[in-house]
Amino acid sequence: MRLVKIDKWKPGMKLGKPIMNNNGKILLAKGVELIDRLIPRLKKYNVTTLYIDDEVSEGIDIVESIPEALRMETLHTITEGFQTLMDLSQSNSNLQGMMKSSRTIRSFQKVFKDIVALLTDNKNALNLLASTKIHENYVFNHSLNVSIYACQLALANGLPLKNVEEIGLGAILHDLGKVQVPLEILNKPSELTKEENALVKQHCEQGFEILRKIHEIPLPVAHCALQHHERIDGTGYPRGLRGDEIHKYAKIISVADVFDTVTNPRAFKPAVMPHQGLEILYAGSGTQFDMHQVNLFRDCIAIYPPGLTVRLNDGRTGIVSKYNYQAVGRPEIRIIKSEENEKVSPYEIDLGARENLMLEIVMADALI
Repeated sequence: MRLVKIDKWKPGMKLGKPIMNNNGKILLAKGVELIDRLIPRLKKYNVTTLYIDDEVSEGIDIVESIPEALRMETLHTITEGFQTLMDLSQSNSNLQGMMKSSRTIRSFQKVFKDIVALLTDNKNALNLLASTKIHENYVFNHSLNVSIYACQLALANGLPLKNVEEIGLGAILHDLGKVQVPLEILNKPSELTKEENALVKQHCEQGFEILRKIHEIPLPVAHCALQHHERIDGTGYPRGLRGDEIHKYAKIISVADVFDTVTNPRAFKPAVMPHQGLEILYAGSGTQFDMHQVNLFRDCIAIYPPGLTVRLNDGRTGIVSKYNYQAVGRPEIRIIKSEENEKVSPYEIDLGARENLMLEIVMADALI
């Protein structure tokens, strides 16, 4: 199985993984042959890459970091929980409301404990590109992805489980305030105006105001909503905090937040590949983002996920076939083209092996 950009599809290609909606309903099944009329429909839903099966990628497995059932359960919890918290924030506080908010927070904590347990046992770098879905609500999917990345990064920091779970809860709820932003602005297919951008930026304080009033939520979790757009050089918002003025939880979540934002398609901007997302983080490392957190994050994620096509510094082209957990930037590669760009009988090389240390990935794309 390999990953291809939707713009580079060719007649006869067959889906290697089904395409689903947020409810887990299969819209296009594995094995479906791609035809002209399907492509515009997929692009309409911001699908930018597809997994396909073909001879050269036979046997390359794409492992999902989070099982589909758990992902669906968590998305359902986030969708219902966000709405409950927003409704309660707009009504007068009473005993019934307090009980509802308590149940909502417990439901968030329950699903996140399952995610933490899964990631603690996980021996692969995170690959959230492993499934192709049509996302009807960007905020809910983004909240889930950021919580998964933030949890992995918190574990890499060696933090106690209590702190990991608080960071996960803070990450799930970091964009709660965006539920108050009109969908026509969140889904606008072009750059926001100055006024629209100012309205979106209010989500940090709006989310904080809701969360700080909920007894079950530790104050640092509420500060994740408030501070996740702060930057260590003081250029962030809403308060322009600098360095150690920013809570460590927020520094972790800001890295996860930006990475997931740029590696997922938005209404007005296409997604980039994981290695490009990491480059964006490194460009802001030491100014916008904590350098230590970016370095740790690099080792948490699949920079070159299985199925991605890459070119080596000796001119050969191949498909990433397996993670190298000891060095995620040096995976195993299935070579499919020679130095002269001619097709060859596929064979495997391990970039982590001593004899291949002079080899480097110099270009990565979803296209052979």
